[in-house]
Amino acid sequence: MKSIYLAGPDVFFPDAAARYERLRALCAAHGLRGVAPVDGDAMPAGLDKAAQAEWIYQGNMRRLRDCDAVLANAMAFRNPVEPDSGTVFEIGAAVALGKPVALYDAELNETLAQRVVAAFGRGNEPAPGMAFDATYGFLIEDFEQPLNLMLARSCACHASAEEAVAALARRLGV
Repeated sequence: MKSIYLAGPDVFFPDAAARYERLRALCAAHGLRGVAPVDGDAMPAGLDKAAQAEWIYQGNMRRLRDCDAVLANAMAFRNPVEPDSGTVFEIGAAVALGKPVALYDAELNETLAQRVVAAFGRGNEPAPGMAFDATYGFLIEDFEQPLNLMLARSCACHASAEEAVAALARRLGV
């Protein structure tokens, strides 16, 4: 059975176990096995914070390498626009390993530029097609993509987990 690594900030939610169960059931409905970052052995006792972090990192990377593809929750996390940095790292690792990645978030029906302007305002426009946000003064990336071009061009973007899992199942020939 093909396995799907479940990337995303879901682990940080109070209902993390229920979120993973829902995603696992969705994968199973498509003949896939969902693998969460929290799956595996219990953390050994007595580790200091650095050793705990290393244990989690190594386990997550092992699970990611062992899976056939990645399903990534690309919701904005701890900011109004961008996905969780850990999730983005896992997406990049999967792409580098040649694994298919499907992202999902209901907000992906808007472009990154639209979301940046909604969150931070539109500021200086020194030339046509070049705009900066009003809050930080950073250039607004506007390639009419739902996320930063490095994510949008390397992954399939979907508005829901259901769409993303179905796309991965087709891609994996399940």
